[in-house]
Amino acid sequence: MAGAGRKGAILAIDQGTTSTRAMIFDALGGVLARVQAELRQHFPAEGWVEHEPEDIWRDTLQVCREALAKAGLGAADLAAIGITNQRETTIVWERATGKPVHRAIVWQDRRTAEACKRLAEAGHGKLAAERTGLVIDAYFSASKIAWILDQVPGARARAEAGELAFGTVDCFLLWRLTSGRSHRTDATNAARTLLYDIRRQQWDDDLLKLFRVPRALLPEVMDNAADFGTTDPAILGAAVPVAGMAGDQQAATVGQVCFEAGQIKSTYGTGCFALLNTGGTFVPSKNRLLTTIAYRLAGRATYALEGSIFAAGSTIQWLRDGLKLIRSAGETEMLARGGAGTGNVFLVPAFTGLGAPYWDPFARGAILGLTRDTGIADIVRAGLEAVCFQTGDLMGAMADDFGKAPTTLRVDGGMTVNDWVMQRLADLLGVPVERPVVTETTALGAAFLAGLQVGVFPSLDALASLWARDRRFEPAMPESERTRRRQGWADAVRRVRSDG
Repeated sequence: MAGAGRKGAILAIDQGTTSTRAMIFDALGGVLARVQAELRQHFPAEGWVEHEPEDIWRDTLQVCREALAKAGLGAADLAAIGITNQRETTIVWERATGKPVHRAIVWQDRRTAEACKRLAEAGHGKLAAERTGLVIDAYFSASKIAWILDQVPGARARAEAGELAFGTVDCFLLWRLTSGRSHRTDATNAARTLLYDIRRQQWDDDLLKLFRVPRALLPEVMDNAADFGTTDPAILGAAVPVAGMAGDQQAATVGQVCFEAGQIKSTYGTGCFALLNTGGTFVPSKNRLLTTIAYRLAGRATYALEGSIFAAGSTIQWLRDGLKLIRSAGETEMLARGGAGTGNVFLVPAFTGLGAPYWDPFARGAILGLTRDTGIADIVRAGLEAVCFQTGDLMGAMADDFGKAPTTLRVDGGMTVNDWVMQRLADLLGVPVERPVVTETTALGAAFLAGLQVGVFPSLDALASLWARDRRFEPAMPESERTRRRQGWADAVRRVRSDG
């Protein structure tokens, strides 16, 4: 195994919302090392979520160095580096120093919701949808950039003068890894800014004007497997090519080898994100899903329909840290299995609004159906089921948009280790759920992309042959019960919506 690693070892940096992970894979997709560090979030006001960019950079260096040591490798043994990242999170920094001018504004942040609402009400939603495949929402980067330029003294003038740079987390890490020599991003991250025309594959001047974002801020956009730059030898101990980059959900799509139209994956991390490959066709959504880029290779884009759920793993964190009903996420499976439960308690985790297909930033969470008999297990079970119900909302919308219902769902992410959740997911969706052997598919996808670029992996077919299933969960819930439960969920969502 060590020999294979030295021939084709790839370091994947997986920078997420609540943690930063480094993994080293060998030429067969096997894991040589895995190191993770938790990332602190900041909540300076209601609906605001921030990160310290310097924390992100420090943690990235730490986990990369520890992963190399754990694998018994030096940087010179690496064939390449791949980067995957929390998408939409926005950083603006000084070109001269690399110093951020403000904390990173996280994708969950809602501070610009009113500004986005005004733009949508003014009729700009059609332009955004036609060019970007997105809805005008605070979730995406454009309004976050404008907020930083307006609120940080002198930032707008400096941006227009070319003194500042914008990037999502991938771009910021690349800048730091190359000591400022490379200001680049990939097509999937660019596609999540609300500023990038995903049909013409270029930054859009009309949208830049609408959101008041100077073009001088923007990075160069590359394929997902490309020559992004080479690390400064002083950082890891040798110069290593950064050869793969993708937003976390698109990286997971690659890691799950969903390369054929109609294949779908769903990732369960802080949030939950389902992507349905639609091939080379841009499929507009009638159900307020997003049309996005799944990946772009050799200049050719493959598109996807995406549904974004803001709260998945963060719901379990809230049960642990907010309500203190559990001490660890590992307790949830035991609690969910214990006791019969009526199934009449519903937890709608709209802590920062509702994502697809509702796009209601002003909705707020609630627990409904409480009775005198309700206990901790019922609330925990409802929190876990909320993830399944929300996935069902997305799957139904995707089937309507694509014209064909998915027959299998591939899953990954931290929550998928919970067998009870995976079985309940299959039950409430009515389709089989497949869990792979390697569930860290965001990191695996970044490694696959980097490996494609440097020749460790010869083709997409070769990648597909490396995917291995750990377990398949078959639906066992009666149709009548499934219908009853999903109707109860729909009623609970209606009650928390701001327009309900």
